[in-house]
Amino acid sequence: MGAKKLFGTSGIRGIVDQDLSPDFCRRVALAIGTTLPQSSTVCIATDTRISRHVIKEAITTGLLSCCVNVVDLGILPTPALALLTRELGFAAGIMVTASHNPPEFNGIKLFTDNSLGYSQAQEEEIERIYFEQRFRQGEKGSLKQAQDMKQKYLAFIKGKLSPPGFNHHLKVVVDPGNGAASRFASDILVQMGLDVIPVNNEPDGLFPGRSPEPKEDTLRGTVDFLRQHNADLAVCFDGDADRVVFCDKEGFLGFNEPIAFISTLAVKKTGKKKVATTVETGTLLDLAVKDLGVEVVRGRVGDVAVAHLVQQLDAALGVEQVGVYIMPEVGHYPDSIFASLFLLSQLGDAGEIRQFFQGIPRLFFEKAKVSCPDELKESVMARAKEKANLFASDEMNTVDGLRLKFADSWMLIRASGTEPVIRIISESMSQKQTDELISKGKKLIQSLVEADK
Repeated sequence: MGAKKLFGTSGIRGIVDQDLSPDFCRRVALAIGTTLPQSSTVCIATDTRISRHVIKEAITTGLLSCCVNVVDLGILPTPALALLTRELGFAAGIMVTASHNPPEFNGIKLFTDNSLGYSQAQEEEIERIYFEQRFRQGEKGSLKQAQDMKQKYLAFIKGKLSPPGFNHHLKVVVDPGNGAASRFASDILVQMGLDVIPVNNEPDGLFPGRSPEPKEDTLRGTVDFLRQHNADLAVCFDGDADRVVFCDKEGFLGFNEPIAFISTLAVKKTGKKKVATTVETGTLLDLAVKDLGVEVVRGRVGDVAVAHLVQQLDAALGVEQVGVYIMPEVGHYPDSIFASLFLLSQLGDAGEIRQFFQGIPRLFFEKAKVSCPDELKESVMARAKEKANLFASDEMNTVDGLRLKFADSWMLIRASGTEPVIRIISESMSQKQTDELISKGKKLIQSLVEADK
């Protein structure tokens, strides 16, 4: 996992038995446990990946051996684990997940006792203890199993939903992609009185229904299913349900469109005039909230960074264009299930989303990636910044990667914190211009990676 760093953009993540061995996970857990008070009690949950048992057992072993008690919550969506960490009074919450990554990956994500993801300072403390191997020794902690987590989660979020309430004529497809929200999200929507048709609803860590990353190409089957059942909207989660995207009868609703639409609803409901997001988010969000006098603040990529930014700004909400929603009324953590319920509680008709964007200029948003070994990322990005003048941009933002702003377009070059790639993202008023920027960005990064090999 590297000589000095364990954590990426979203916890620790890697391929099981290559990057993530049981012994590695046990020692990481020893480091985590050492940072907590003796005899603390933490909770642990997993997504549906087939490696979940071996990773969870290794983490549990490490925690128990340094005098930390563990309560096993079973398979749960990340939002439920994060919320219940706070609501049930645990010292920390540990989620075993690789989120949207393929089945061979797994990972470790940490939440504090108030549902906030671990800060960089907390991650650095764990890394220091791990590499120095200064693990606490003590009496063995206890292990317990917990029940009825779905109902405990629902009991809390139910009280946070306000009028106008649900349109019970809406027919909603729920697609958890065989991930952690399987038999969870659909059950909650049914209990809220919605007309629900589930698909890919069996927990299966091989993700046979579709990829755990919900996007236009992986959701074609879901759109076909929606049309066959004459449904109005599909709510589609990633592997651990910290992300959600939406489809209607016309197809995939996009990434920037739902976050912009839901942001306008949240701003109107809360009256707050700031929205927190990341350097990856397109300008559609700015255009959507412009008439409401709202400032869009862009920070580092990753839901933990967005959560801290929401807290710092006292923002109406925090969003990432991949489908992350951090809504302060439930907590400073990504809650895709609550965001979906919030949207459905405000929606009279599924067509309102597309209708909203008819008055906004069309933007062309594209993503690409270039393979880059983790150990080369830092030097490649440093030289990309040195060559930024080649693009003759009007403005350069280096808060996270290299974001170049032009008169009517922008481009981001950024090393991924979850995969061995460097991402190139661009948006403009024409497909041709967007494609040209993506092509230029890819060529630059490919040449720099080749030069470093």
